[in-house]
Amino acid sequence: MKQPKFQKSMIAAAVATLLGSPVALAQQNEEAEVDEGKLERIEVTARRTNESLQEVPVAVSAFGEGDLEREGIEDITELQYKMPNTTFQVSRGTNSTLTAYIRGVGQQDPLWGFEPGVGIYIDDVYVARPQGAVLEVLDVQRVEVLRGPQGTLYGKNTIGGAMKYVTRELTGYNEFELKGTVGTYNQRDLKVSGQTALADNFYVGGAFATLNRDGFGEFVNTGDENYNKELMTGRFNAKWLVNKGINVKFAADWTKDDSNARGGHREQESLLSDEPRLTDVYDSYTAMPTWNEVETEGYSMTVDWAINNDWMFKSITAYREGYTNTNIDFDSTVNPVLLVPAVYEDDQTTQEFQFMYRDDRLDFVGGLYFYEGEACGEFGTVLGLLGLSIDTGGCVDTSSEALFGQATYQLDDQWSVTLGGRYTRDDKNADVFRYTYAGVKFLDRGDYSADPIVVNSDFTTQADWSKFSPHASVSYQVAPAVMLYASYSNGFKSGGVDMRADVSLNPDAANPYDPETVDTVEFGVKSELLDGRMRLNAATFFSDYQDMQVTVQRAIEGGGVASQVLNAADSTVQGFEIESTFAATPTLNFNGSLGYIDAEFDSVAFFNPETQQVEDVSDLWSFQNTPKVTANLGFTKEFELESGSMVWSTTVSYRDDTQIFEVPSPLDEEAYSLTNTSLVWYSNSGQWTVGLHAKNVFDEEYRVSGYNFGSTFGENIVTGYYGDPRTVSLSVGYRF
Repeated sequence: MKQPKFQKSMIAAAVATLLGSPVALAQQNEEAEVDEGKLERIEVTARRTNESLQEVPVAVSAFGEGDLEREGIEDITELQYKMPNTTFQVSRGTNSTLTAYIRGVGQQDPLWGFEPGVGIYIDDVYVARPQGAVLEVLDVQRVEVLRGPQGTLYGKNTIGGAMKYVTRELTGYNEFELKGTVGTYNQRDLKVSGQTALADNFYVGGAFATLNRDGFGEFVNTGDENYNKELMTGRFNAKWLVNKGINVKFAADWTKDDSNARGGHREQESLLSDEPRLTDVYDSYTAMPTWNEVETEGYSMTVDWAINNDWMFKSITAYREGYTNTNIDFDSTVNPVLLVPAVYEDDQTTQEFQFMYRDDRLDFVGGLYFYEGEACGEFGTVLGLLGLSIDTGGCVDTSSEALFGQATYQLDDQWSVTLGGRYTRDDKNADVFRYTYAGVKFLDRGDYSADPIVVNSDFTTQADWSKFSPHASVSYQVAPAVMLYASYSNGFKSGGVDMRADVSLNPDAANPYDPETVDTVEFGVKSELLDGRMRLNAATFFSDYQDMQVTVQRAIEGGGVASQVLNAADSTVQGFEIESTFAATPTLNFNGSLGYIDAEFDSVAFFNPETQQVEDVSDLWSFQNTPKVTANLGFTKEFELESGSMVWSTTVSYRDDTQIFEVPSPLDEEAYSLTNTSLVWYSNSGQWTVGLHAKNVFDEEYRVSGYNFGSTFGENIVTGYYGDPRTVSLSVGYRF
């Protein structure tokens, strides 16, 4: 089939969490009719029937397969530049660990046992750990991002929002797609996907990708590549149509990332090494091996049963596990000042049962959710110049159960009301150890038999919490193309145990910390203007953020790092978001978004390990990874050719000044803008595509994360990690 004109807009099908299932986001109707010169009607099935996105009261951004292909988006972190008040970035020192923030809420620290503030989903399955969560675009139907607390239907750890990676639906048709990409820095990618029917009622499909690229820089003293990519990923799907009312879906996915651990750029001159501070921000020094290994895999089975015309039942059973073995040189010098080898392991089993009811006025979804997970790890802190090594590790086991329900009642043709709630109970058991050794000891050194000289921590603890998360909203259809809504949502992030706890420096560090909560009031409008040629959606929000879990690490003179996680802060977060698409002509679309956020700490009770006193530092702290202003503006222009059509897309994205940590540091990044442009040719047959993609066209240099320990260990340890430089790639795809 020929690529249709703007088949999928930049604001594609949305997630209707207020009206849909707890983890099943809204499904896009791929056959929405398009009127010449107008934007297409986006259909969702949030209440198990087709309805317009413009009638669903939720702040959401979504990107269909066509959007992702047209702009050459390779992984989900690139989407942060197309959404308001959102940060999706690769975590410091890694290639596939995700740092996600929405509306000021997220997770800076990817250590095992800590909980995220943004929920990540692959289809209907929650992904508990950020390792391996930088999902590559493969076999994807769309990516959807909800903003604001989603506690009622999504549960804990979605107080900032939720992101869902939706894979392609199996249709039973014979499909095959092959895509190869070459580009700067010796990029060499190959993606293969397809599906078929093995029987009239049994379909199978799968996808595989190998993604490779040389480093943007190198480890100068070893010659190893830095910021390189060496990754393989794949998935398999099957669908069994048992009978007219029941179908069963199976899914399996796996990823193996053997890219080198990233080396940071030393932002200050070394106090100990003769090597100069490097001018190329992608070059680094290291005193460690640079190998890195990340493996993830998951399996799921989903059963859908249409009991009758009114009732439906769904069961989602899933298992996921992950493994990481990596090396991080914090000081990025040739000396063993602060070296951190680390190993993480985790697994999770989840089960969800959903019941859905619909009649002429009432939509209801409710059910039960169960989670069992274990997260373990160990990392070393090798202080070579001090002749000390500190091993920190342990495990945390989590059990979670939830009962939820939500109903939407249509009062009349204009008014509807939604009420819902979720009761969750968490139980955690953790063991933590922290030992100090004389000399240099690496985790994988089997011949080190000396006893520790200090037992900093060695304890086991248990805690449980329960929480009720309510939701209420009302929507009013002012006109056929204009809807107003108001909502109240509550969400919470689970409590836990500091897996770095050093009770020798902070005796209270062994105490579990409690959940943090967010209460958000939101007002929004969804509208279509100019006779359906402009879609303009906007929302304003006010959030009361309470009992914030503050993770603080401070280097101590003479050696050691005092870590603590406290429910130490309360804050106020408010702002607004605007997203719009405008069809200027049948072949020219403009799109853009604008986000503004004002996030301030009201109080912060910080335990100072040097003075052993609790201090209020709210006047010194600011929100991390939360620029006040985010914006993007772009266009998509289609040109008709005899051989097919050519689509030119360009986007300019802006991010305001960003503070990397809770306190100002030399790593904080000034405002910057990125420009991406793409030119894609679609053949008349619809079988061939050729895409030329240029990203960061003006080669902007921008920092996204880092480590800041000052000169405590006798060396300037201020290292930064940077976003991608300018890249150009050429892709050729074939499908039938």
